[in-house]
Amino acid sequence: MSGTTMRAKPWKRRLESLGFGLAVFALVSPAALVFLWMLSLSLKNEVDNTAFPPVFIPSPPTLDNFRAVFERNDFLLQAWNSVVVSFGATGIALAVGIPAGYGIAKMRATKAAVLILIARITPGLSYLIPLFLLFQWIGLTGTIWPILITHLVLTVPIAVWVMIGFFEGLPGELEEAALVDGATIWQAFRHVALPLARPGITVATILAFIFSWNNFIFAMVLAGRETRTLPVAVNNMLTFEQISWGPLSAAALLVTAPVLVLTLVAQKQIVAGLTQGGVKGG
Repeated sequence: MSGTTMRAKPWKRRLESLGFGLAVFALVSPAALVFLWMLSLSLKNEVDNTAFPPVFIPSPPTLDNFRAVFERNDFLLQAWNSVVVSFGATGIALAVGIPAGYGIAKMRATKAAVLILIARITPGLSYLIPLFLLFQWIGLTGTIWPILITHLVLTVPIAVWVMIGFFEGLPGELEEAALVDGATIWQAFRHVALPLARPGITVATILAFIFSWNNFIFAMVLAGRETRTLPVAVNNMLTFEQISWGPLSAAALLVTAPVLVLTLVAQKQIVAGLTQGGVKGG
């Protein structure tokens, strides 16, 4: 009986592995197919892009669509604007979110956490009109500052919420020992909690950066000709006459590439942060 059970276990493990693999494939394949189709569109001419039946493999591939993106946009300037806004909004969000998350977690301020959650799930579009009127009144519309400030609406709640969950998962005994030894609450935070929170900080940084980098509506409404960010470059590929699928896909790939590379490079840190409680309660 025991021998039969032992022989059955490898088959059970294989079935579990097969089921897990099929589940992963089912979840990942739609996104992968969309990305590959977008890549195919960016490397084909408009005749092949509008052909029926569809042409999946470019023959021959062309880079004209990528050239069109740079010809129709000041792409390098928009890329620089995106870098300034995304890094600035992410840096400010971390400077505010890490200590705020620590304070809320240690004081068990449930009401404050609920407010952060509401701010996190509220669409950014809800803040657009009042912020636009405010920036118009103080004369900042068309500069880089309104975009940077409005992106804080996205990045700060994400950073605070992630850090709340992560600090709640840290053992409190270490900080208590530091306090007993004479450390102040600030020293306990800086020398004990902060080093332990590095995986959570990594997750918060990446999520805040991605949300800021991909935001379109704030830059579209608040930016001027010299302060537009990269997502606006995708919109500039649309015309009233027709949708140019090739340049549109090429622009989307160029905008997506930095986020994709960042995710691939930092995937180990992301997994470590998630598994150690970085998004607890999310």
